[in-house]
Amino acid sequence: MRGCKTGFNRTVMQNSSNYSSRRRALAWLAAGLAPGALSSCARPVSPLRIGTIVYPGYEFIYLARAMGLLDESRVRMIELLANEDALRALAAGQLEGAALTLDELMRARADGVDLRVVLIFDLSAGANAVLAHAPVTLKTLANKRVGFEDSETGSVMLDALLNAAGLSADQIQKVPVRLGRTEEVFRLGAVDVVVTAEPWASRLERSGAQRLLDSAAIPGRIVDVLAVRPQALETHADALKYLIAGHFAAQRFLQTNPLQAAQWLAPRLQMSVEEVPTVFRGLLLPDARQNVEMMRSQTVQEDGGASVGTGVRKFSLAPQLLPHLADWNQLVDMRFLPS
Repeated sequence: MRGCKTGFNRTVMQNSSNYSSRRRALAWLAAGLAPGALSSCARPVSPLRIGTIVYPGYEFIYLARAMGLLDESRVRMIELLANEDALRALAAGQLEGAALTLDELMRARADGVDLRVVLIFDLSAGANAVLAHAPVTLKTLANKRVGFEDSETGSVMLDALLNAAGLSADQIQKVPVRLGRTEEVFRLGAVDVVVTAEPWASRLERSGAQRLLDSAAIPGRIVDVLAVRPQALETHADALKYLIAGHFAAQRFLQTNPLQAAQWLAPRLQMSVEEVPTVFRGLLLPDARQNVEMMRSQTVQEDGGASVGTGVRKFSLAPQLLPHLADWNQLVDMRFLPS
């Protein structure tokens, strides 16, 4: 293997001003998070292309890139405005994988786009939220303008809102809004209520928006995963291991070095460094071991930690998802998770 250089090494040499931070990042991988993932010289002809929107659960791969753990010649993140864009790009073969919810993955499969789960990013436990202008409440929701993205996640949250308010869909005014524009539309007063998510939810609350409901009310219903086309499981196997190892290294880095991690994340989330930790409070973030447990049994055990709260409890997929995941064992592929 003489002369074989990893993407990480080249990134460190090209960013000497951040050498100490990069050296700490290398230590994370040396600690056993990615055995073998960085040692192979074999690479696919083209980089692994992964589509994502801005969402805290997906941000660890961008944090890993900031830490110098991901070389874009091996893994290229494609930033999109909506998961609908990712679904179209996957169908067209323009991406090897994307960050999606389980609902979105199942819709893609129903539409003929075969996808496999190789990583569980998070379970939403408050990160998806419904916010309102005062004095709107659940009791006064009837006939109000409700902005939401016409997607699987938007529909799940809207359904939860209507159930909580005891209303039917024809008793509100539905206003289609892309998730990335929910903050703008709400601030302009074009809607009375908006179905949104982090980081927009925290920013709106700081300016006075009232939280009516969030995903903590529907535990296990919104699950974010890394969905990959089957062909990429073979053609980009090393890159997938490399990406997932970087994700977990960045996840641990956030928990043990929150200030440094927040400094890297703040520009992407368009928040101050002090505000960054708030966007992770509504997420359960399974580590590598918990990923394996959840993929095997469809449950995840929540450990105490700075970004996921305290206590230990079992957290299961919501019953509404299970009928659609009868082929769960064929849907997941654990080969790319760190040992």
